[in-house]
Amino acid sequence: MKAVVDKDTCISCGLCIATCPSVFDFGSDGKSESIVDSVPEDSIDAAVEARDGCPVSAISLNE
Repeated sequence: MKAVVDKDTCISCGLCIATCPSVFDFGSDGKSESIVDSVPEDSIDAAVEARDGCPVSAISLNE
């Protein structure tokens, strides 16, 4: 599973980073980004929670 952040939509609230720091972090542009190529098995539930909690729906999880 790959996590993708739409940088045009992201408002840099940090919720995804707080929810799933093993997958998300702030990039040099101040926007959230995925820091892994593939979401680790033990982080899938947290990544789904981050996606579902994003206030602007900027995160997608793709198989």
